[in-house]
Amino acid sequence: MFTKHETYPAALLEFVAEANKAVKALPPLFPLSSSVAVNPFLGQTGEPLAVAAARMARVAGARITPERAHWAAKFDAGEIGIEDLRDALASAGTRFGQPDLVSVKTALRTESAPLSALPTVAELAADVSGIDWPGLIEDRIGVWASSHFDQGQALWQPNRTGGAFSSWREFASRDLTPEIHGLKGFGAFVAATNRSHWRAIGRASEALGVSAGAAGTAYHRWLITLGGWAQYARYLLWQAELDGQADNTAAELLAIRMVFDEALFHLYKEQIDSRWAEVAAQHEMPVTPSRDLVIDAVLQDAAERAQQRKLSGVLTSRQPRLTAGRPAVQAAFCIDVRSEVFRRMLEAQDAGIETIGFAGFFGLASAHRAAGSDVIETRGPVLLQAGVSSKAAEPDSADRNRRYAARAKRAWGRFKLAAVSSFAFVEATGPLYVSKLLRDSLGRPAGAKPDPAPQLDPLIGLDARIGMAKSVLAAMSLTENFARIVMLAGHGADVTNNPHESALQCGACGGHAGDVNARLLAGLLNDAQVREGLQGEGISIPADTLFLPALHHTTTDAVTLYEQDLPGQDWKADVAQLKRWLDGAGRLARAERAARLPRAKGEADIARRAGDWAELRPEWGLAGCQALIAAPRQRTEGADLSGNTFLHNYDWQADEGFGVLELIMTAPVQVASWISLQYYGSTVAPQLFGGGNKLLHNVAGGIGVLEGNGGALRPGLPWQSVHDGEAFQHDPLRLTVIIEAPREAMTDILKRHANVRELFDNRWLSLIAMDSEGKLAWRYDGELQWSPFQPEDQRRRAIAAE
Repeated sequence: MFTKHETYPAALLEFVAEANKAVKALPPLFPLSSSVAVNPFLGQTGEPLAVAAARMARVAGARITPERAHWAAKFDAGEIGIEDLRDALASAGTRFGQPDLVSVKTALRTESAPLSALPTVAELAADVSGIDWPGLIEDRIGVWASSHFDQGQALWQPNRTGGAFSSWREFASRDLTPEIHGLKGFGAFVAATNRSHWRAIGRASEALGVSAGAAGTAYHRWLITLGGWAQYARYLLWQAELDGQADNTAAELLAIRMVFDEALFHLYKEQIDSRWAEVAAQHEMPVTPSRDLVIDAVLQDAAERAQQRKLSGVLTSRQPRLTAGRPAVQAAFCIDVRSEVFRRMLEAQDAGIETIGFAGFFGLASAHRAAGSDVIETRGPVLLQAGVSSKAAEPDSADRNRRYAARAKRAWGRFKLAAVSSFAFVEATGPLYVSKLLRDSLGRPAGAKPDPAPQLDPLIGLDARIGMAKSVLAAMSLTENFARIVMLAGHGADVTNNPHESALQCGACGGHAGDVNARLLAGLLNDAQVREGLQGEGISIPADTLFLPALHHTTTDAVTLYEQDLPGQDWKADVAQLKRWLDGAGRLARAERAARLPRAKGEADIARRAGDWAELRPEWGLAGCQALIAAPRQRTEGADLSGNTFLHNYDWQADEGFGVLELIMTAPVQVASWISLQYYGSTVAPQLFGGGNKLLHNVAGGIGVLEGNGGALRPGLPWQSVHDGEAFQHDPLRLTVIIEAPREAMTDILKRHANVRELFDNRWLSLIAMDSEGKLAWRYDGELQWSPFQPEDQRRRAIAAE
């Protein structure tokens, strides 16, 4: 964003535009306090996988598809068939040259050529000098950035006035480390740069001979070298744009990185001038995939088609329960794949139990204030602005006492960590912590008491509350035949000593647990005035129906019921029975999950692992996610989906105008795609998109983690979140979205939402229409066109007839 009275020449404006595009090519990195899964290819969804692979090869030297040996093993095992390869080839198009079947089969036995990024000036300077300039730059920027972006972890805060570039100029002009290593006069060079980061970018581009045509991928390349710092700056822009504002932090980081290379170019110009000119010329070339990258994209598509055939068989062979009449219990869970296992086990407890899948924020994206706190937590999807506000309601005296206790705890913590008192503290009070150390070492951390029941802003009128309740119930396809107990279960993870804890919480709740949202909705639907108003909207909730808020603990598969929120005791016997069913379901779910967890001997080990501060894999999170199904529960009931499928209840025949379908395709589908692609990226390109090794993590500024003592933040998921030490626990497949709805309605929604359409048109997601019998019937081919989806038996007959 430019200053109000400053003007820039037209040539510089071209560089500004390219810099802003390069910034948008990065994914945001949300801070650890509210970490959510992010699609690492967010800036590449407008192009197909092969082109994105060529782009990432140029700017990062990274493969973004699995090694071919991975697909060869699946082909040899029969998991990928010849028909899958044929179909993938037929849909690949001819834009970049279409390989034939023989070439693809041959490629399975040969590794593709190694990839390397176009070098930066720092890398060329390192080649001729033997000095690790890229490492030194990463270190010095990391030292400054850890302080500049600190969110309260450090006791002494730096001066942040003037923005990132101004702060860095002040730091770097006094930092002697680059000069000690041979970059003479660097401090003076920095001090002489223009105070405007835009002008610094323009000057560096001119000095380095980077044209506007080369700037796109050249800038992207420099930003990639900044790792998570650039992605955190992209998050700041993301948040600003949600508020209708702008933020230039990422562009300022680009300027910082370019100043280093500009200084190095002046120092080593004679040795690297010609080589750098070649690099700049290559950055001007269009991003075009090689034949190897095209084949890799075909293999990726073939593997996903094979998985879809397998899923079709599982759904076709399911054995749904025979249920009729009023359910004994209806239990609504977040569509998070971890709930699929628990829902299946809960339904097995009794034929009268019906489960429902719905986004875990339960339609109430809330700006929430916890008890004794003034911090506003966004309890909703990061794609949306908070629609309501809420707070934990308690008497003023209790709130005041809670705040006094929190202040005393903070003061005590500062005393423990202060430069002067920390050593004396250990000497004097260390023995008093023996019991706590023993308790934590044995995996028995103290449990926290839940907050008082949250309440919506009282300024939200009755008509608005009725409207919210109607919208949520309609979106859940729950407008009739209510059970006596309707359990609304958010989800959260119980772990200790885990910087990435929030990543295991509810992504639809902004990286927080879903308890607040479940309790808010239960309070809304238990309100007598709201129920009376819903009758006028055609939704009649029986007087004996109770909405019971709950929290599904995904790490332990225990369920907490917030009975303290209940309006009365008339349901005491029903709640007691529900607890028995939940206990039984929990035991079965833990037994199934324990089989995947390293060193877990059975379901009894699960709770212990959650409290073990040395446990690297307390749970698998959403590893293994492969599909999202939006359909009535009877279409998936009785099918063992192995905890890899998001299940969203949806009845299109009750969706007048297809408003709910539009909501599903534009919100839950996009959130699920972020989750799926983050696991995909962290698996196929761990050095670029992964979070590194948990054993080496150090928290930096409360924002993210460093792998070691310095350098760039590591974005994405830790290695231990996708790999068990011997093999991957996440199969790198892009998400398949299956919806039971008329194709015409889905096509119409894609026409109106270009950002959703490009995900499907460029195959970052697959879209399949389910018919009224629960079979996969039609495949979306892109460009608003559909073709029949052939189950395996039909395909075999077609191949035999050839």
